[in-house]
Amino acid sequence: MDSVTVSRRALLGGLSLLTLSACTGGGFDFGGFGPDRPPDNDQGLPLAEGQTFGSGPVRVALLLPLSGEAAQVGSSMAHGAELAMDFIAQNPNINDNITLVLKDTGSSAQAAAAAAQQAVSEGASLILGPLRADQVSAAGGVARSAGIPLIGFSNNSGAAQPGIYLLNVLPETETKRSLGYAKSLGKRAFAGIFPNSDYGRIQQSAFTQAAADHGLRVVGVYSFGSEAEARTVVQQVAPLLQQGQVDTLFLPDRATAPSFGVLFEEAKVAGGAIQIVGSADWNGDQSILATPWLSGAIYPAVDDAGYNAILPLYQAKFGGRPHPFVTLAYTGVVLANVSSLSLGTPRYDRAQLTTPGGFNGRDGVFRFLQDGRSEYALVIKKVGIGGAQVVDGAKL
Repeated sequence: MDSVTVSRRALLGGLSLLTLSACTGGGFDFGGFGPDRPPDNDQGLPLAEGQTFGSGPVRVALLLPLSGEAAQVGSSMAHGAELAMDFIAQNPNINDNITLVLKDTGSSAQAAAAAAQQAVSEGASLILGPLRADQVSAAGGVARSAGIPLIGFSNNSGAAQPGIYLLNVLPETETKRSLGYAKSLGKRAFAGIFPNSDYGRIQQSAFTQAAADHGLRVVGVYSFGSEAEARTVVQQVAPLLQQGQVDTLFLPDRATAPSFGVLFEEAKVAGGAIQIVGSADWNGDQSILATPWLSGAIYPAVDDAGYNAILPLYQAKFGGRPHPFVTLAYTGVVLANVSSLSLGTPRYDRAQLTTPGGFNGRDGVFRFLQDGRSEYALVIKKVGIGGAQVVDGAKL
């Protein structure tokens, strides 16, 4: 699901969560340079191309789709980054450590690689973005060759590598969380239905791995690429549900979950008789909420409080309602400004980025793994009449 139409990401934290900190005792310092760390502004860097925010000594590039099919998402994220820079500038307890340079990636991997190459030539110490997996891979190759880290915003774990980190909720994390919760409800026999796509295959792999991790039995795994194939899958799965051989059905694909609800209802499968599990992509989708057969379904999500805290600030400055990914950019910028990361030797040291305690950001608690993937603390929501409610608090 590297789609630009993703509607999940409602996020965590009031004003107290705007500053990131390590979750362990040795945490990250947002304070001053300290008596042993004078401000060493980089002199002699070439002029940067692109809109610039802040005046800190460390240059950070932000690569986003400001043109092309994802321009609306990119614009929201750019505004979120600007709000983060405003927060840094206005907070007396946080040093202005970075200068942020915004660059357009358009819609292609080639454009993303070119933007990353330009950032490297301009002396960037860190690259934030791009958004899509193919662009993260292309820009990441440039960053790795230059010896600087990249923190991308894709939720396709295939783009992660050591030194190329993904600041987004990944299928592995959300599936492990949701299946673990289903297990706590006493569910043991699972089946999953996945679209025949690259992202569907990633979801399928995450599902089988999470089931194995939790000691759950996978009765069947099914895929579809057309309506006819979807109907065939329903014909195969419906008897297993009716006979009690499967007590939990995993339906991660947001776009087709309502259609499967209709098909299973036509097949005389009572929705309340089994546990339906969705994905984080379900969050906020009105079609999901309006499908009676999906009532009682559960799915993982980041908590809504962080997005709701950003919303009035965004509307006051820019107007409109931002894309949910606005908090990704916000969190990435505040993370980039952390003194022990931005002013360390080396800057953005891998050991510090992958500290097991992680960080507390707009999306709640998260951490980067050595292989570049991330893990997030997620809540579990339950679909009901008129909306979805949190039934289990945020957990890693």
